[in-house]
Amino acid sequence: MPADPLVAVLGRISRAVSQTLEPKEVFARVAEAAATILPFDVMLVGRLEAPDTLTLYAVAGSIQDPPRTIRLEDFSPMIRVQPGRIVRIEDADRELDSSFAFDRELRRQGVRSGLRAPLLRGEQLAGAVSLWSRRPGAFSVEHEAALEPISDLLGLAIEHERLWSLDMARRRRLDVVDSLLQTMAESLDVREIFNRVSEVVQPVLRHDRLMLTSLSADRSEITVDALSGEAVPDLPTKWPVRECEAGLQGREYVLVEDVETDPDSGSERCRRASALGIRSLLKIPLRLDGGLGSLFFLSRTPRQYSEADVVVARRVADHVSLALAHQSLAEEVRRVAEERQRAARLEERVAALKDELETTLGYRRIVGESKEWKDVLTQAAKVAPTETTVLLTGESGTGKEVVARFIHRGSPRTAGPFVALNCAALPETLLESELFGHDKGAFTGATFARAGRIEQAAGGVLFLDEVGEMSPIVQAKLLRVLQEREYQRLGGTRPIKADVRVVAATNRDLEAALARGDFREDLYYRLRVFEIRLPPLRERPEDILPMAEAFLEEIGPAVGRPAAGISREAHDALLSYPWPGNVRELRNALERATILCDGGLITLEHLPIGVGRSGPAPGPVQGSPGVLPAGGVNLEGVERDLIARALQQARNNRSRAARLLGISRSQLYSRMQKHGLDAGTTRSHD
Repeated sequence: MPADPLVAVLGRISRAVSQTLEPKEVFARVAEAAATILPFDVMLVGRLEAPDTLTLYAVAGSIQDPPRTIRLEDFSPMIRVQPGRIVRIEDADRELDSSFAFDRELRRQGVRSGLRAPLLRGEQLAGAVSLWSRRPGAFSVEHEAALEPISDLLGLAIEHERLWSLDMARRRRLDVVDSLLQTMAESLDVREIFNRVSEVVQPVLRHDRLMLTSLSADRSEITVDALSGEAVPDLPTKWPVRECEAGLQGREYVLVEDVETDPDSGSERCRRASALGIRSLLKIPLRLDGGLGSLFFLSRTPRQYSEADVVVARRVADHVSLALAHQSLAEEVRRVAEERQRAARLEERVAALKDELETTLGYRRIVGESKEWKDVLTQAAKVAPTETTVLLTGESGTGKEVVARFIHRGSPRTAGPFVALNCAALPETLLESELFGHDKGAFTGATFARAGRIEQAAGGVLFLDEVGEMSPIVQAKLLRVLQEREYQRLGGTRPIKADVRVVAATNRDLEAALARGDFREDLYYRLRVFEIRLPPLRERPEDILPMAEAFLEEIGPAVGRPAAGISREAHDALLSYPWPGNVRELRNALERATILCDGGLITLEHLPIGVGRSGPAPGPVQGSPGVLPAGGVNLEGVERDLIARALQQARNNRSRAARLLGISRSQLYSRMQKHGLDAGTTRSHD
């Protein structure tokens, strides 16, 4: 056979294999390409699902009701495929053996000749591809040579699809396991819900018993803390740790395929498993602060568990560890008076979530002891375990994204991504593309398809900041996402499921925007299912100094010259200033002061003009700048005041304010962000 047609066919097949993992689509393209050089009427692909069984994977061509599962013993030796061997049948009537089931089936289908090639996974047989013709002698030696590289590519495609399916199955199993968070929230005593934990895990990790144990501080004794299923009257709840078992305590996991044949079958662990009728087990140590424990998955079936189950079991154990940590907190709470128990438990949950967020993501700005701030965190902790849409309102710089991340970390979607989008930072067309994504050719310059933020946030939380700045078109499309849980990319025709939880934020008065017709009423009520108002910093002055200390700890290493502290006069100035830019302005002021103090105390002279004292009023912008004060001016303070005045004069129309200042709209946005200004905060500059 000429090389060029074969090369072209292999190129088409390679592209099909690389472009999609959808089995039917891949095989349809492969069959279409192969048909240009191979004279078959029917093409079959079988996958080896068990050592002795082929499952029909794909069919092309005219064939009536082929069997879906075929045992290898149903093939005659003539057509039984093996690694490294391509089988060619020139005359089926003469070469097939009707005493074998599949040979009979081929003759029933009118097959007269064929080619069969193995599909390999490394050196092992993974399946077979078969070409059949209804005329004798349809295939030649050249056709054999052409089928060999095609079968290699098919084997690669099937292997890729198998690995992808395994990964998706693993992800689905982990998603089921993550639903444990909601179950765990039902009680702070793991033992009370242990049977429910077992029920949730059962579909993705089969077991007959689930057992929770703890190890004494001196590692000499094991205690059974919980056991799923019916009680076992004669089962001891404690037993000593033997020397041979002590060495296993530090291992990441212990997998026993069959306790009756295990080399360590005489151990206390295996003996007690046998007493329960258990044949196989998987032990995962718990990650506990100040304690040692393990979670056992026990099955009456030998070889129930494999290495592939360890990841799922590890996730279950981590959730149980978290629940045990909460249980420990609850035991302390019980010492408090009865009337305060519920509030104390909630505070412990908030504290635990806050600590986890700070240590894993570094969001040190969750600082504050004021009642107003604690109320915000309490509301966030209550709504976090749900799928409810949350609307965060308040002035710019009050920490809306920090609270949104706090909700994400406390929700069942914590393993999923947190994706943020500032709706005010992009014009309408770019915002639509950024939010929903686009297909290739959707607009000029769209040379490839791109997933939007909703798609990127699948399985997690989508944070929409400045949601009040959305155009009516984008508002309508977002409403569909919230109502129908689906959307389309720009230029696309295929609906995509929106598996996201939306947390939105705005510093605008949305009710005023409703009255002006700038914001959709139906979208407003969809977003405002659970509203949390974030108080400005001036309403919680007791948080200013703790927040300042936290910022200095964070800023010092970043600038390389940590400040020695804050002087008493600077303390008073920080407390007396109204902070129109809120937490963001406070942090910017302290970063500037840290750089200026050069490792010493932060004093009044290091703080920006306006923080605790009045600076000189700027001279007229046009004409002569006037006489500068002898002590000099703070250019950043002057720039901030000019931007605030321009926004006030333009009635917060940012395009008009940019024209008044002689800068572009994007430059205005950048400088507003730099100084902690927005349309809401400029009201304080009369």
